[in-house]
Amino acid sequence: MALSMRLSRGGSKKRPYYKIVVADARAPRDGKFIERIGSYNPQAPKDSAERVILDTERAKYWLAAGAQPSDRVARFLDVAGVKERKARNNPNKGEPGQKAKDRAEDKANKLAEAEEAAAAAAAAPAPEPEVVAEEAPAVQEAAPAAEEAPAAEEAAPAEAAAEEAPAAEEATEEKAEG
Repeated sequence: MALSMRLSRGGSKKRPYYKIVVADARAPRDGKFIERIGSYNPQAPKDSAERVILDTERAKYWLAAGAQPSDRVARFLDVAGVKERKARNNPNKGEPGQKAKDRAEDKANKLAEAEEAAAAAAAAPAPEPEVVAEEAPAVQEAAPAAEEAPAAEEAAPAEAAAEEAPAAEEATEEKAEG
């Protein structure tokens, strides 16, 4: 039977309170346990003696019996001086993933291209502004309206043909039945 030293949650909603228990590793988190060896109250201040209460003698006994502490319980045992906990080192923890690196590279490339384009535009001589009569903008405004009208006319025949097709199929079916 594999033993584990872990936390079992109690307390009410949004007011957690944990029991430090020794249980079968296959048992549910808040289920049956072998022995309660302490408690942990995360609501208590960090410097409070009531935050972590641990029976160190029983913890030593269960460690000798082969119980494996969870990460959080191992921290408590280390603070109590029962079991030395190895400090974990993950040098890649803050490093972004491959997709994030690719996105950053693409963004840098686009920014560099935009700066090159701006530099090229600044280096090129600015064209002389042409004097345009006031009637010219009116002609330009009429042109888009003229372009929209044929598009609407093209859509209308297509819709009409689509409406006629089912009617023709119904007529053919009626003739076939009659």
